[in-house]
Amino acid sequence: MNYTINQLRVFLKVVETMSVTKASEELHMTQPAVSIQLKNFQNQFNVPLTEMTGRSIYITDFGMEIAYLAERVFDELDVLKFRTKEYEGKITGRLKISSASTGKYIIPFFLSQFMELYSGIDLLLDVTNKRKVLESLKNNEIDFAIVSVLPNDLNVNEELLLENKLYFVGKKENLKKRKPLIYREKGSATRQEMESYFKEKNEEKRKRLELTSNEAVKQAVIAGLGHSILPLIGIKNELLNGSIQIIKKRGLPLKTDWRLIWLKNKKLSPVAKAYLEFIKAEKQKILENHFQWYKKFD
Repeated sequence: MNYTINQLRVFLKVVETMSVTKASEELHMTQPAVSIQLKNFQNQFNVPLTEMTGRSIYITDFGMEIAYLAERVFDELDVLKFRTKEYEGKITGRLKISSASTGKYIIPFFLSQFMELYSGIDLLLDVTNKRKVLESLKNNEIDFAIVSVLPNDLNVNEELLLENKLYFVGKKENLKKRKPLIYREKGSATRQEMESYFKEKNEEKRKRLELTSNEAVKQAVIAGLGHSILPLIGIKNELLNGSIQIIKKRGLPLKTDWRLIWLKNKKLSPVAKAYLEFIKAEKQKILENHFQWYKKFD
């Protein structure tokens, strides 16, 4: 048996397209060239890989098994290329990440060293609301998403990054006043946690305001417009300068986890694999170097 990588590639494309013509177009080869490669590959097996039914090509059960094994061969070839480039320090490509808005306070710390290690990688980081993050993930437009609550309708893998602590906050002079509650927009994970908390405390009818970002909510709290529940990670400077204070309430802080998630059935690119390996290896060091202040809050 002496098949070539090119024969495997041609066979897989025929299986994918179910057509010699379409395979030739996508491989930028002539149709006769594809047919010859397919025939030479078939000649190495005593069992048919394909059958013709009229003008249509049919892949036999044996052919499907060979296609599955061929895909594994190409997966291993990708790993080989990745490892070679890794040792040469020449991994190139694009890393695509979408983060829920509050994730902007943590994700840079989990990226900076990686981008220094692999200068040939381009980063596309989209910071948006939770709904758009999950849409991008579902549509396979990104490698990873940064969220604090796992989606119910997607099959994902996860790597925990940092505990997400949410506190009730306000202005010192307003602590004894029954100020309006300031919420994020619908679909926000912070909004979801806040609504659950106040529903349990029977404060649903309290006057409320709604704003479309954590930053807007924070500025409204600073201005004295009301109280809110905000992630600790985004109010460090305001706590230090006294423009916002944590108001102690029973059952707080609320706690979730910031996590890196990706589709279970997604074939990660060499760049994405490199990033995931980096996170697993360096996560604890990153937490120790950049988030010691954060761990001090209970």
